Amino acid sequence: MSGSTFGNIWKITTWGESHGTGVGVVLDGCPAGLPLCEEDIQIYLDRRKPGQSKYSTPRKESDAVEIQSGIFEGRTTGTPISMAVYNRNQRSADYREIASYYRPGHADYTFDQKYGFRDYRGGGRSSARETIGRVAAGAVAAKLLGMLGIHFLTYVKSIGPVAIAPERFDACQISQNPLSMPDAVAAEKAQEYLEQCMKAQNSSGGIVECIITGVPAGIGEPVFCKLDSELARAVFSIGAVKGFEIGDGFAAAQADGLTNNDAFYYDTDGAIHKKTNHAGGILGGISDGSDIIFRAAFKPTPSISATQHTVNQDGENICVNVKGRHDPVIVPRAAVVVESMAALVLADLMLANMGARVDQVLERYQKHNS
Repeated sequence: MSGSTFGNIWKITTWGESHGTGVGVVLDGCPAGLPLCEEDIQIYLDRRKPGQSKYSTPRKESDAVEIQSGIFEGRTTGTPISMAVYNRNQRSADYREIASYYRPGHADYTFDQKYGFRDYRGGGRSSARETIGRVAAGAVAAKLLGMLGIHFLTYVKSIGPVAIAPERFDACQISQNPLSMPDAVAAEKAQEYLEQCMKAQNSSGGIVECIITGVPAGIGEPVFCKLDSELARAVFSIGAVKGFEIGDGFAAAQADGLTNNDAFYYDTDGAIHKKTNHAGGILGGISDGSDIIFRAAFKPTPSISATQHTVNQDGENICVNVKGRHDPVIVPRAAVVVESMAALVLADLMLANMGARVDQVLERYQKHNS
C-alpha cells in the first residue's frame, strides 16, 4: 500500500490499523534541539480520544503515546521520531459479519476493488483511528510553530443545521461543552439536534473552522506547492472530509472585485496590513501575514444503526443494521485532526522556505564559516 507518507522535509509515515496491535507514526525531518516530551503530544491526543461524551464512540481507549526514538534528554536529536499508541479495547467480533457485505458510505467496496482483500475490523487503514499518528506528529509541529509565535484556534463551526453566531463567539466555550463549539447557545441546540439523530439511529455531519495566527508573510510557493493548495490536500486526506474553503470560500463566487479584494495600508510603524481578510490570509499561494482562516466540511458518520440497503459478495441485495461502537457525529474529535494537518503543512513549508532567498542562505552560512 502506497500513500501513507505525507510531507517533503517535515515528513510523516503513519502505520497501524483500528483493531491491530496499535497505531502510530514515524516523523522525519524535525530539527535537533526541540524540547519535547510525551506530555506535549498527549495533550493533543486527549482532544481526539474516544469515550469522552455520549456524542462520541463509547470505545474506551487511553490513547497513551509512547515515544520510541528520536529524543534524548528531553530534546529531539534530528533523527526519526517514532511514536506508538497501543490498542487496548478492540472488539473485533462486532465487525465479523461485515466481511461478507459492503457498508454504505464506507471504503469496504473500494478496498476490495483495489486490493482484492481488506481488513474488515473497523475499516483497517481507512478507520478514523489512523488519525492518531497524524495528531501525534502534528503536536510536534505545533510545538515548533508555537516557539515561532504561530498559534491555532480550531473549533466546530456547525453541526447539521445548527451554526455558531458571530456575536456570541466565545473561545472559552470550546473546552467547556462536549461539541467544541465557541457558542454556548449553539452548542445546546446542536446537542438537542444530535439527540434526535441518535433516537432515529442516525448521524450528523458538520464543519470545522481553523484560525492560524502569527504566520509571517512569504510562506508557500506560487505554483504547485501553494500554501492554500497544500492545506486543502492535507485536509482532504482526512477521512469523511467532503469540502474545503479558505477565506470567503464559495461566497467569493457571488462577490465582485471591489468587495472581494483586500485593501492594503501602512500602520503608524510603517508595517503593511490589510483592511479586510476575504482571501483568508493567502494571496497567490503565499501567506500575506494576516490570519489564515479555513474550513473543512465533514459528512455524517456512515456507521449508523438504522436499516440501510446494500449488497453482499454472493450477489444479493440485502438490508443491514451496522453494529459496533460509533460516533453519532465526528466533528468534535476531528477538530484536532484538522489542526494537526495544518501544523504539518506549515512546518514543512516553513522549513522549505529557508532556502528561498540567496541573501538568507549566505547570511546563515557565512556566519557559520567566519
